[in-house]
Amino acid sequence: MSENEEVRKLEARAHGMLPGVAGISLFMLVLTMVNAFAALNGKFGVGSAKYGVLALCTLLAAGVFGLLRLRRWGWALVLGGCLTLCLGNLFVFEKTHAGPYLVQGLFALVFFLYLVRTEVRDRLR
Repeated sequence: MSENEEVRKLEARAHGMLPGVAGISLFMLVLTMVNAFAALNGKFGVGSAKYGVLALCTLLAAGVFGLLRLRRWGWALVLGGCLTLCLGNLFVFEKTHAGPYLVQGLFALVFFLYLVRTEVRDRLR
């Protein structure tokens, strides 16, 4: 392959945000806000769990805004948030056998699998 062909391939790289990335960002932002307000109201306890949830919500909110700007660090934070959300929901489902946790965990898994696609990664800076 010649050097000109390689340059053309790089120039032909897609730009802009995919609709799925925008939808995942919106969902994760709403989920982050709901969990932050729940932590502030004491739903996760009063000790270190409250501050741990607030710290994770802050990281995820920063990641969402980074992903909306198509930054690789924002993508990495949201990807980690999706994986953590998936594993947490599946763990709670395993303990409680409550169906909504399984559904939420599978949605987070679908979001994770969408974000690791080549088409999504190629659009990041």
